[in-house]
Amino acid sequence: MAAEPLIYELSKPGRTGTTVPEIDVPETEIPAELVRDTLGLPEVSEIDVIRHYTRLSQKNHAIDINFYPLGSCTMKYNPKINELVARMPGFAHIHPLQEPAEVQGALEVMYELQEMLGEISGFDAVTLQPAAGAHGELTGVLIARAYHEANGDFGRKTVIVPDSAHGTNPATAAMAGFNVVELKSDARGNADVDQLRELVGPDTAALMITNPSTLGLWDENIEEIVEIVHEAGGLVYNDGANFNAILGIVRPGDLGIDIMHFNLHKTFSTPHGGGGPGSGPVGVTGKLAEYLPQPVIVKAEDEAGNEIFTFDDPEHSIGKVHGFNGNFGMHVRAYTYIRMHGAEGLRQVSEDAVLAANYMMHNLKDLYDLPYDRTCMHEFVLSANRQRAQGARALDIAKRILDFGFHPPTVYFPLVVPEALMIEPTETESKETLDQFIAAMRQIAEEAASDPEILTTAPHNTEYKRLDEVGANRNLNLRWTSDVEPLPLEEIATAAD
Repeated sequence: MAAEPLIYELSKPGRTGTTVPEIDVPETEIPAELVRDTLGLPEVSEIDVIRHYTRLSQKNHAIDINFYPLGSCTMKYNPKINELVARMPGFAHIHPLQEPAEVQGALEVMYELQEMLGEISGFDAVTLQPAAGAHGELTGVLIARAYHEANGDFGRKTVIVPDSAHGTNPATAAMAGFNVVELKSDARGNADVDQLRELVGPDTAALMITNPSTLGLWDENIEEIVEIVHEAGGLVYNDGANFNAILGIVRPGDLGIDIMHFNLHKTFSTPHGGGGPGSGPVGVTGKLAEYLPQPVIVKAEDEAGNEIFTFDDPEHSIGKVHGFNGNFGMHVRAYTYIRMHGAEGLRQVSEDAVLAANYMMHNLKDLYDLPYDRTCMHEFVLSANRQRAQGARALDIAKRILDFGFHPPTVYFPLVVPEALMIEPTETESKETLDQFIAAMRQIAEEAASDPEILTTAPHNTEYKRLDEVGANRNLNLRWTSDVEPLPLEEIATAAD
């Protein structure tokens, strides 16, 4: 099959798909350093652009197409009511530099979202500024650093990170200037309490724990863990990426957690990945509120005694972590999701997610290894060790599941599980969908035992077959140039090792 033309290859001088409106603001001189003779953009008609991107969209998997059990990423359905509300003119057509008096509705939404997130999580104060989960992590760790420095504890240079935490945690701590020490998991998948007692000391700034963990497990010793860290003078940061497993059931702030970020795209159904941008608000206890990024949204009164919403700077703020006030469109979507569900609905979100994960785990653990045979939370981790002994690896299983129309689960993460298959069904899938995925995974396990080549040469039914991923990673080609011909697909395709 001939390769479809790239958008640049469709370009013809003089073609255009847009009409620029007449200028309606005063003209101004553009600095010379910002002016270029050419932008090198393709000249194509509107129909060429539409067809190009529509074809691309049809080559991709998406949650609106089929099941997307990407463990740890929570690829749940995004309700379209969220999109409708975010596109309301009063939200979509405002500008972050407008005066607060002109955007009171938007500020009220942000204020109420702060308050709702604080109530749901048990924290006293929340910032909406961080633009992603990892950005929220960095914000939280900077708050912890500022807190210790304000108390004269300049020797607290170590952050302890369990091996079952999200992979961004140690990177975040290192970016903030801390030394990172790994905390092992015990035989049940909890953070090892005995090792933690050995690790904490006067140099401990914080423990960054993901609970529920990337093993899909609730740490059975979380209250003892918090007590150990606090006794050593450290703070406890909870990676809230898996918060969607405990909504309405447990409030981390009530357990003594000091700081937590929220992934609005994971728990509160705002778009994920390329559909974003992301949003990673951070909640803190009262003693840390004065260190939050500036500004925060507050409720006040004007001179006439009317309720207004405005900006305020915490006394010892770490400063700004975002150019303006976070990704506002995501705030609107999350606000809509929370208001649509209410307290009972949010609890059901978590209960359904946990039920779906345990149902799926129970129906697969006889054919795949289950490293931690416990009740899981919203996700679970299998191991393909048994299939590897038969000649197929976790990657082969992931490739084969594509033939059934499903997106693969996360593979080879968390790192503490060899040949990991990390599966998260979420609360938005029907039992019929779960059963179809279970049936596909069971068939794949049987194929691995009887004819593993079916897996090692998969996928078979997709438009593009297996590619040389190692070669693609080592020989990146990220820029199109007219004088370099792209390699034909058949030259970069290869059979599995």
